[in-house]
Amino acid sequence: METVEKIKQQISENPIIVYMKGSPKLPSCGFSSQVAQVMINCGEQFAFVDILQHPDIRAELPKFANWPTFPQLWVEGELIGGCDIITEMFQKGELQPIIKATADKFRTEDSAE
Repeated sequence: METVEKIKQQISENPIIVYMKGSPKLPSCGFSSQVAQVMINCGEQFAFVDILQHPDIRAELPKFANWPTFPQLWVEGELIGGCDIITEMFQKGELQPIIKATADKFRTEDSAE
């Protein structure tokens, strides 16, 4: 599968996904650590891709997203942003309702099947 197709599939199959260095429990950089902590504080489940384990995604995602850095938070197929934007949205209380609404929406859809 082409890398861009793999990225599109990951984004479409995971309503909330973070592309980061390392994992939420063992982040490999300060920015990824900060975003993982913000996401955990939002209190909803989210998927993640460790780009250090996937050099193809690490190379292609910045071009696909038109966003040069990691981590990247994607919600319902849209790039929300990187560390600074996510942290600022969280501090202003703007991120939590987006994450909760998305989690609620997909919980409802999943349980209806």
